[in-house]
Amino acid sequence: MTKFNIKKGDTVKVIAGESKGAEGTVKKVYLEKSRVIVEGNDIKKISKHTKPNAANPQGGIVKKEASIHISNVMIVEPKSGKPTRVGRKLDEKGKKVRYYKKSGEVIA
Repeated sequence: MTKFNIKKGDTVKVIAGESKGAEGTVKKVYLEKSRVIVEGNDIKKISKHTKPNAANPQGGIVKKEASIHISNVMIVEPKSGKPTRVGRKLDEKGKKVRYYKKSGEVIA
């Protein structure tokens, strides 16, 4: 199984596709499909037709965030606000941690 550098809750920027340039937070990661769902205002949404049910008694057309391939998003460094690559290294306790390649700062 492939290990990805992007996790749920990370702030990412879309670097390719219809939503290029948009920023948002990762809502869900699909490991088997290599895709993520990003929540944000400028992120492309798809129209999903739903039948009436207990949660939505009216039914109708609902706008939802579309999944984006994981290669089309980059994690955003909070200090500079710019996208950066992610690396992995061992900390002083011997545990693997993620870090920003530009600044070398460990991702919390």
